[in-house]
Amino acid sequence: MKLHIGGREAQPGWKLLNIQAGPEVDYVGDISDLSEFENDSLDEAYASHVLEHVPQARMLDTLKGIHRVLTPGGKFMISVPDLDVLCHTMISPHASAEVKFHAMRMIFGGQVDANDYHYFGWTYQFMHSFLGMAGFSAVTRVQDFGLFNDTSNFKPYGFAISLNVVAVK
Repeated sequence: MKLHIGGREAQPGWKLLNIQAGPEVDYVGDISDLSEFENDSLDEAYASHVLEHVPQARMLDTLKGIHRVLTPGGKFMISVPDLDVLCHTMISPHASAEVKFHAMRMIFGGQVDANDYHYFGWTYQFMHSFLGMAGFSAVTRVQDFGLFNDTSNFKPYGFAISLNVVAVK
């Protein structure tokens, strides 16, 4: 099985897990609690702009939970706001106040509902370290996944604002 965590768009071959119910959502739940899935039951998991919503104190256990449900050799594809890129945007003397405000919202979340707050700022260094502690054997940074039309490809100012990685169990 392939699981799109945080998704709302149905795609052939993918099941959707989202914290909010919706017409295309197969499982309503939280990325931090994958207890409804058996060990080694997913070939692939994909989460675009989801991990930043997990509290810091729950992050390692959340990643271990994802590792648990992946089959050996299974892939976890992750996209998160890239804190390095967003901080660079914030300190750029060339960025307008409007651009900096938008970057700030990408750092802290849009805060339009109770689930839209960011608890974790991700850099590649943090991602690599946490995934290693969770048991993943390989972590590779990628430009694009070529799977969904979502925030993993978001380039509001001509450059990507997402950190995209593939981790292998």
